Amino acid sequence: MTTYSINGLYEGEQLTLDFGSGSPVIPHDRGSINAKYVKGEVRIVTEQARYPLPTIVGMYEDTKKYVLNPDFQRRHRWNRDKQSRLIESFIMNVPIPPVFLYEVEYSKYEVMDGLQRMTAIYDFYKDKFPLTGLEEWRELNGLRYSQLPDQVQKGIDRRYLSSIILLQETAKTAHEAQRLKQLVFERINSGGVQLEPQESRNAIYDGPLNRLCIELARNPYLCRMWDIPEPTATELETGVFADDLVSNETFRRMEDVELVLRFFAYRQRLLHDQTALNVYLDEFLRQGNGFSSELLTKYKDLFQQTVKLVFEVLGEDAFHLYRQRKSGWNWFDRPTKVVYEPLMYAFSQRLDRAEELVLKGQYVREALQEFYQSNYAIFEGRKVNRADMNARNDALIGLLDSILAAIV
Repeated sequence: MTTYSINGLYEGEQLTLDFGSGSPVIPHDRGSINAKYVKGEVRIVTEQARYPLPTIVGMYEDTKKYVLNPDFQRRHRWNRDKQSRLIESFIMNVPIPPVFLYEVEYSKYEVMDGLQRMTAIYDFYKDKFPLTGLEEWRELNGLRYSQLPDQVQKGIDRRYLSSIILLQETAKTAHEAQRLKQLVFERINSGGVQLEPQESRNAIYDGPLNRLCIELARNPYLCRMWDIPEPTATELETGVFADDLVSNETFRRMEDVELVLRFFAYRQRLLHDQTALNVYLDEFLRQGNGFSSELLTKYKDLFQQTVKLVFEVLGEDAFHLYRQRKSGWNWFDRPTKVVYEPLMYAFSQRLDRAEELVLKGQYVREALQEFYQSNYAIFEGRKVNRADMNARNDALIGLLDSILAAIV
């Protein structure tokens, strides 16, 4: 059974973090600047198109020509009210922002931005929801597309969804194409709904480690301990998320993916504790995408073994903190990261004694209440420096070792 320590990293895992000292000063050489502009460096090549709304159904279903869920798309956020308001905007002929497509190969496109709009239009034409929450056309609330008066149907059918297409000529290499796609995604989203930190990472630093984190975020044990709906048979078969999952805040914000990333990044966090956490996670993911497939396989195995062991020993409330308040001591009603990181670390250090820990699970659970009372000073507040992290790690490993050593 594989275990690890902060000073015993896997081969090829060590990071070198170099954030520089700020943006370099570039001399204002007007001749060079003009030459760069004329040459067309870092210039997006686009064309525009307009699609009658009824044709969106065919586009949505044509998965060979349109890729609707590239890696940099955020998870679905729109509820039925918001979808209905989009349809009301079409009825009123309110201008709708264009969708952005990227031509990945000749006549094949990724939907970079606008998937929510396309999904709403598709679902509406497929009669998947009745209009709800309309303000200007309240008399249409409760009606599906097939139930609308003829003139209203015809009016909607005459509307268009505009698009801006980034053509293949934008980039000369696959690496440059990915960089520019991510750049465009970040820029067009900067004025809309604020991206969560992990949503930004997913957009900007996609790669093998990022995809592994997304995959492992649906681990049933992790889901149970973080109050996230578990994968359904439909999701596993088709990749379609259930409504209760889409509405789950942890899932929608991609915080579940960040939890997996934090588990891996924590292995070296003590070596880089002076770096702001979000900056550190960004850089860890960026460099981690270059890890070998062998190392990522070890990562996957390590996470799966650890999260399973934690669940088998501590159950669904594993990451809840016993804390002190004015009313007295009580268990916090939801999981916390201040418990998650050192607890996962401690259990991963004792995977070689997993069977013993499961057998003594009752004693571990009973000991935690007194443990948190005795060690509350290192778990309360915002304590994120090296000494605090070491203290939490050592305390939890010490707790496990004392129970493993006890004759019961």
